[in-house]
Amino acid sequence: MAQLYYRYGAMNSGKSIEVLKVAHNYEEQNKPVLIFTSAVDNRDGVGYVSSRIGLKRPARLVHADTNIFREVSLHGGPVSCVLVDEVQFLTKEQVLQLTRIVDELDIPVMGFGLKNDFRNELFEGSHYMLLYADKIEEMKTICWFCERKATMNLRVGDDGKPVYSGEQIQIGGNERYYPVCRRCYFHPPL
Repeated sequence: MAQLYYRYGAMNSGKSIEVLKVAHNYEEQNKPVLIFTSAVDNRDGVGYVSSRIGLKRPARLVHADTNIFREVSLHGGPVSCVLVDEVQFLTKEQVLQLTRIVDELDIPVMGFGLKNDFRNELFEGSHYMLLYADKIEEMKTICWFCERKATMNLRVGDDGKPVYSGEQIQIGGNERYYPVCRRCYFHPPL
């Protein structure tokens, strides 16, 4: 029976490499997958799932108006699994479309993304994945500054100082965000 999986973690917890690994494992057994990623994420080119370790592959783009259910149901071939990177950028409606892929098409869906933003607020997609997922798993990483588990994302400005307010979405990597524990979030050693 298909299920909706949500695997979340702070920045640098290996979410994108996990998408690529799961896709490889399915395809190695001749089980086709569909991979989606947000059109918002342009860090390594739009339309790719890419990992910091250098692995990269094309993915279908999800825009604010993309109907993921329709794209999967009209795919025209077998689909063993649907993988969605950067799931935090999905809308509530798109998360509900993922539930329909599971419930109506009987295809497992695995969503990977951040849970909370740099203000420690939930993203819309994360909020609804937490509500609707059948299985939820945290992907762990360590704090940039100490040995504790990172649970938050610290944004830094061009001056290298912490930023705690502003627009929720600002695309960036290690030059803009650090995975941090709660203590280092509130008292970063910068």
